[in-house]
Amino acid sequence: MKVKAAVLYEPHAPFKIEALNLEPPRAGEVLVKVAAAGVCHSDWHLVTGATKHVMPVVAGHEGAGVVEAVGPGVTRVKPGDHVALNWAPNCGACFYCLNDRPSLCATYVGPVWAGTMMDGTPRLSKDGQPVYHFSALACFADYTVVPQECCVPMRAEVPLAVAALIGCAVTTGVGAVLNTAQVKAGSSVAVFGAGGVGLSIVMGARLAGAKTIIAVDKAEGKLDMTQEFGATDAVMAGPEATDAIRKLTEGRGADYVFEAIGIPAVQEQCLYAARPGGTIVLAGVSPMGSSTNLPGAIITRQEKVVMGTYYGSANTARDFPLYADLYLKGRLDLERLVSKQYPLEQINEAYADMLSGEAARGVIVFE
Repeated sequence: MKVKAAVLYEPHAPFKIEALNLEPPRAGEVLVKVAAAGVCHSDWHLVTGATKHVMPVVAGHEGAGVVEAVGPGVTRVKPGDHVALNWAPNCGACFYCLNDRPSLCATYVGPVWAGTMMDGTPRLSKDGQPVYHFSALACFADYTVVPQECCVPMRAEVPLAVAALIGCAVTTGVGAVLNTAQVKAGSSVAVFGAGGVGLSIVMGARLAGAKTIIAVDKAEGKLDMTQEFGATDAVMAGPEATDAIRKLTEGRGADYVFEAIGIPAVQEQCLYAARPGGTIVLAGVSPMGSSTNLPGAIITRQEKVVMGTYYGSANTARDFPLYADLYLKGRLDLERLVSKQYPLEQINEAYADMLSGEAARGVIVFE
């Protein structure tokens, strides 16, 4: 079938809207009619070259839609089901899955980074030449074929734009708080970066019962927005941010400090924003090949803990429905995350808006 997709041919180039050929789903695969796809920095890393990936590629890893058809052997979903798409599929049988770390599942890593399905081939092509899938999803297209393990059924009353954000930003941010750091009630939390993931961390910290939630960003518009999501204080990013955080935490520093940008210099600053005995959680994805200087002498002498969080340490089959239920109960204000909606043809404009620093989360929507 013919699909409309945003294709990236090389780094430092714009997305091009083109018609591609999409093969039907094979064994264990699902055809999804995409309804919404979030505009996320992780896809932008393909444009900047910070993330290396085979090209041409259809990006889009934060999506939701409706199952159109299924291939042989599919048991998890059926046509008509609403699904949020999981960009880190898990097999349930490898070492990591069996040890309750499905976000680190080893089974799908090779094919996902090769931009293919599990059989080593993509389902997208143009003029007989392969076009690759980013993060197993390629949901910057009106239809996509994905492994059934990428599909998590959602209740029909959850708006699909919200379900799309649950597919990445919400799960990464809220999960970083609840699953990875396991933030304690009454604690102090600082969050560097107030994009979709950072705001989700703020919401997660409020959900966990944190007493002080300090948002840090360089954009005044975003700082104003953070208090609507639960931040108690807002601090302008820069060299003085660490001192400001100490002043708000009785001179100690925050109990938990989250970095949601992926900039090594900011990650380094987070070490000094945490109190002795505090925890630093790195949720932002740094450029491939970059390095972060976190002095061992400070970590040791001050007993600070540095943690990485990948996809919020999620078990997506458990966590996607949980976050959707919290949204429906009014405990996670996920609709507020959607700053603006765009048709696919405006994807380059959507990323320009994201880079301006004033939007929480843009969402590509399909008819």
